[in-house]
Amino acid sequence: MPVSSLDRASTALVLVDLQRGVVSRDVGPHPADTVLENALQLAEAFRAAGAPVVLVQVEARDGAAPPTDADVQRRRSRPALGDVVEELRPLGDVVVVKHGWDAFHETDLDAQLRERSVDTVVLAGLATNMGVESTARSAFERGYAVVVVEDATSSVDAVMHEFAVARVFPLIARVTTTAAAVAALG
Repeated sequence: MPVSSLDRASTALVLVDLQRGVVSRDVGPHPADTVLENALQLAEAFRAAGAPVVLVQVEARDGAAPPTDADVQRRRSRPALGDVVEELRPLGDVVVVKHGWDAFHETDLDAQLRERSVDTVVLAGLATNMGVESTARSAFERGYAVVVVEDATSSVDAVMHEFAVARVFPLIARVTTTAAAVAALG
């Protein structure tokens, strides 16, 4: 079902894992730069409309098991996740730190949204079938209307992204584009 309107009083933008180390990775079908540009457009539009923008970032859990040699090698071969990208930071109303894929699990995201009378979440970020899909499923199970912005998400593999968009999201969300989501805030 397309998105024709979004009530700015009850809708929040939730940007998942747009952190330095994540946006530096090779993703598809949309390059990380495109995802970030679209996320910035969305965040600016939500801010201008007075609707909340939530920045979700993932961190390693304190007390996690010591890394194995393989873990150390993997970490050396890719940049640290780091903070939310600089351009997005001033646009966020709320920052949620998660320790897994789902932005609701063991965080205060649900409380933050309910405190703001949010009943609809618009999701974007990386990676489509990890953090975004897990958060979409959790939002749906908590009774939120869910909108996923397809061109503001991407995955480690284009086929995985396309599967989530074509097969999973239609069951729990409306799928739209950046342009359509911005227009729907109108």
